[in-house]
Amino acid sequence: CNGISMFDDQGIERSHTIAPALKQAIVESRISIVVLSKSYASSSWCLDELLGILKCKEEIGQIVMTVFYGVDPSDVRKQTGEFGKVFKETCRRKTEEERRRWSQALTDVGNIAGEHLLNWDNESKMIEKIARDVSNNLNATISKDFEDMVGIEAHLEKMQSL
Repeated sequence: CNGISMFDDQGIERSHTIAPALKQAIVESRISIVVLSKSYASSSWCLDELLGILKCKEEIGQIVMTVFYGVDPSDVRKQTGEFGKVFKETCRRKTEEERRRWSQALTDVGNIAGEHLLNWDNESKMIEKIARDVSNNLNATISKDFEDMVGIEAHLEKMQSL
């Protein structure tokens, strides 16, 4: 709806590495929404996805939006509280390098201002606002579909101003 297509990773079979289809979907996205919950850090799959999302943010300027769903942004940033306990448990079976990269990614994503469920008395209103924000961001950026078309930017900008 709203001309927004969503990639949902729930249909992908879980394995030790992120599926190529998911990597491709992350790279092709103009916006990624990271929904952080208390159990988010229990999934090395989610943590690896996060690394890919933040890499796209840094390398190609992908917009990253955050939703803190029942978790304090400070606990995500510092890996403390219940979130931190879950993260430490996930890291027990991993290398120090993986733990360090994930920890930095969580600090980075925790620093991105986003929606915090506790600030809303109505979850559906929060979702409506997020959809509006996504739509506004998509309308404000030029699609990568036009990347290789020489001279089209000026025409797109003129159309957008109309």
